[in-house]
Amino acid sequence: MSFPATEILALANPHRVEILAKLELGPKTVGELAQGMAVSRPAVSQNLRVLEQARLVKEEFHGRRHVYQIDLTGMLAVRAWLDRFWEHSLAAFAAEFEPQPVTKSTHAQQRRSSRR
Repeated sequence: MSFPATEILALANPHRVEILAKLELGPKTVGELAQGMAVSRPAVSQNLRVLEQARLVKEEFHGRRHVYQIDLTGMLAVRAWLDRFWEHSLAAFAAEFEPQPVTKSTHAQQRRSSRR
């Protein structure tokens, strides 16, 4: 699994994260995405291009309207990369708390310690 650099770098910008949060609620046009943002509409379009190149959003044409929505392709790449860390942590946790097999020497040590 390679590092999803393009996707991660695209997510490093707070305006792009804001755009993704708006798209989480459903597909939107550039005008709808720009409403309430602290950047201009052309800046929103620029950020959308970066998100599109990172495969985090996709654009559809509805007549003359450009509608954007979340593209799961890039999201899944980021998630798969991050899941590796979670899987390693869970495996280490499980190894720490799995019952250890009792051997004869372990059983004898337990009896000696209980007599004291």
